[in-house]
Amino acid sequence: QAEVAVNEFEDQGTGAGIEKWHTCFDCGQVFHGAVKLALGWACWKTYLGRPDTDPYLCESMKTLGNALREPRPKEALPVLEANL
Repeated sequence: QAEVAVNEFEDQGTGAGIEKWHTCFDCGQVFHGAVKLALGWACWKTYLGRPDTDPYLCESMKTLGNALREPRPKEALPVLEANL
């Protein structure tokens, strides 16, 4: 029951689940540049304490890795590899 409550809370107000870290819930624009990078780090930090098999943690690592790919490709590679 607690897991269901957490998932319901995460889906309220600012978009559905992990999508809120990719796309503006107000206008639908995909984040880019410095905003994408900042939200990638925030996403990862939000789900960091969860078990390694948690889908939100896996998606947050993918979000961070993808945010790092363009500005910092050398830093993105280990993050993306860790998520395999």
